[in-house]
Amino acid sequence: MYTRAMAAIAAAFLMLVSVQALAMSKPPSTGYTETRYPIVLTHGLYGFDNLLGVDYWYKVPETLQQDGADVFITTVSNSNTPEIRGEQLIPQIEQILALTGAEKVNLIGHSHGGPTTRYVASVRPDLVASVTTIAGVNRGTPVADKISEMSDDSPAFEGLVATLGNVLAEIIDGVSGGGHPQDIIASMRSMTSEQTAAFNQQHGAGIPQTACGEGAYEVNGVRYYSWSGTQPVTNVLDPLDLLTGTTQHFFPAGVANDGLVGRCSSHLGMVIRDDFRMNHLDEVNLFLGIHHLTETDPLTVFRTHANRLKMAGL
Repeated sequence: MYTRAMAAIAAAFLMLVSVQALAMSKPPSTGYTETRYPIVLTHGLYGFDNLLGVDYWYKVPETLQQDGADVFITTVSNSNTPEIRGEQLIPQIEQILALTGAEKVNLIGHSHGGPTTRYVASVRPDLVASVTTIAGVNRGTPVADKISEMSDDSPAFEGLVATLGNVLAEIIDGVSGGGHPQDIIASMRSMTSEQTAAFNQQHGAGIPQTACGEGAYEVNGVRYYSWSGTQPVTNVLDPLDLLTGTTQHFFPAGVANDGLVGRCSSHLGMVIRDDFRMNHLDEVNLFLGIHHLTETDPLTVFRTHANRLKMAGL
């Protein structure tokens, strides 16, 4: 009896020590990324939250949460106009505010998520503390211009793009559980130079007045930031470099770009940096975090920006 009792006490003691050791092994939050308002991530064209085990924002939420941020991933139509995508985003923001008790959110949009988040800030500034676009299609892209031009010249080509593009969009939407309407032609045309110019007439807060300058840092109580990269091919181990390595050829000679968006076209509000050695997908750490070996880790860029928002009281 005595031996069993001693064994039970010893086992309990060892369990307690193990639990304490486990707790001590997890580093405490430093508060470095603890923004006042939740951070809300919004994907771009053909985007998703998780697709067959691949995260669009690979390790970004976990990295920001580790040091205090509240982070939420949203899903909207992966192929549609920024207005439609923005209207889908608004109720998700309202749900986040109801859940957290926060008054506003910090929106971060990648690629086509840039105009999407800007639309929300334009029509519902009461919900938004800041907008940050990462390689945002803020002034269009030659990739969309060329595809749109080819579609205008050939209805057969437009039909092919619509069929194949929407099938892919529906597959991504179905696998990732989005349930949103898709329209690749509307999406592509919304990213042309002509249609982004029209969009900016309606929702132009933060857009620079000069070709490659900075825009207003704050409009209607919303702060605006942006960053982007200029190296379409960054790592031979990343199969997605084949995409950006190909699409870079749509750009005129001498125009710095990340494979899908030009350096100056990405500018919005305060330009954090526009020449990272990152391509369009590295910027969100997309494919398992593979990026240029000598460039800053994309996760560090996100952490630094979260701290920037924190220091600004956002």
